[in-house]
Amino acid sequence: MPAKVDPAKCTACETCVGECPSEAISMVADKAVVDPDACIDCGVCIDACPEEAIAME
Repeated sequence: MPAKVDPAKCTACETCVGECPSEAISMVADKAVVDPDACIDCGVCIDACPEEAIAME
């Protein structure tokens, strides 16, 4: 299952964008958004997020 960002917790730090090996995360309206088709379910973004705003569904 692809990672999902909780927009209430996301502070738009963009840490996850740079860490994602499949470039599946982009910023939309100052929030991180995961492209489920590009996400490879590796979990790197979950570990990288300082706000704990990303989880696997």
